[in-house]
Amino acid sequence: MNLEEAQRKKVVEWIKQGLKLSEIQNCLASELGLRLTYMEVRLLVDDLKLVPKDVEPPKTSPVFPASAAAPAAPARGQPPHPVGGAGGPKPRPGAVSVSVDQVARPGAVVSGGVSFSDGNSAEWYVDQAGRLGLVPQQAGYRPPPADLERFQTLLDAELSKLGF
Repeated sequence: MNLEEAQRKKVVEWIKQGLKLSEIQNCLASELGLRLTYMEVRLLVDDLKLVPKDVEPPKTSPVFPASAAAPAAPARGQPPHPVGGAGGPKPRPGAVSVSVDQVARPGAVVSGGVSFSDGNSAEWYVDQAGRLGLVPQQAGYRPPPADLERFQTLLDAELSKLGF
């Protein structure tokens, strides 16, 4: 698209003001009488070697403060840490506790660890198909049915907090 010098200066001014491409598209139509598609406006801005300003997201406090970020994945052979890190609630002896990894294990959407009431622990994951998997640290281990139910309830609550 070939614009006159005055029109180019107007587009440069709008970019400096922080207008989005869709807003520039509307301004071109209303002020200059140029009806362009969004893609044409994108190409025009690119041809003029302009870069729209990124709108800064509103500053909000993170879901987890830095000091209470979700713990890293537990090392094999160690029980998982409860969600909430050092400042979070501590599990009672004999209680089920769930942790969520900061970085999901390969092939998983989200993963973490669980400690059962009998002292055994396992790693859990949810794959891309939404299936829940449990990998016990002790081969052949099966948690008590009441612990499995409590684990699923706790896991659902923690994943809901994280937006899953």
